[in-house]
Amino acid sequence: MKLTTMTQISVDGVIQNNGAPTRDHPNGFERGGWALGKGDEDTRAFITQTYQNAGAFLFGRRTYDLFAGSWGTDESMRAHPIGVALNETQKYVASTTLSAPQWANTTVLDGDLTAAIEELKSAPGGELQVHGSGALIRWLLANELVDEMTMIVIPVIVGLGARLFPESGPDLALELLGSRVDSKGVAIQRYRPAGRPQYATV
Repeated sequence: MKLTTMTQISVDGVIQNNGAPTRDHPNGFERGGWALGKGDEDTRAFITQTYQNAGAFLFGRRTYDLFAGSWGTDESMRAHPIGVALNETQKYVASTTLSAPQWANTTVLDGDLTAAIEELKSAPGGELQVHGSGALIRWLLANELVDEMTMIVIPVIVGLGARLFPESGPDLALELLGSRVDSKGVAIQRYRPAGRPQYATV
């Protein structure tokens, strides 16, 4: 399987609480929901189709809990095509603290994570998709396990909140595979990791 990531991200790199404000960081983060309802019908269809292309899903613990408590339990969300894909498809969680997941079709990866993900990637069957899970994405990139990244860039500067990439961290060149902007200004950009960047010299 090809390991792919899909991330809704602000222009200033924030990923925190892009959905319903009450479902993430109820501890005072007052700028939640900045991606909710953004994008046109084509973008929403693209996101839905992406979930339907999954051969399996890979989550960090926090995102898994958020998804399990929404897509996994809310009947209207379960009936949505994204909910159907999430509930019927195998899910893997990178966690050393989750021992008894309640969401059906869930396997916890709590041993050698690199080896486990490499084994999953060697299996046939569509995409191994990562949604949300910022800390996990950073780890996957640092360990050269990501094959493609899709960034859904929302035209907003949130100004604070957790960013996908830290202020200082490993560098990475990206090859652009595709790009488009929808009628509401939401940009969809697909990248392939391409080693380290080349820097100009004096």
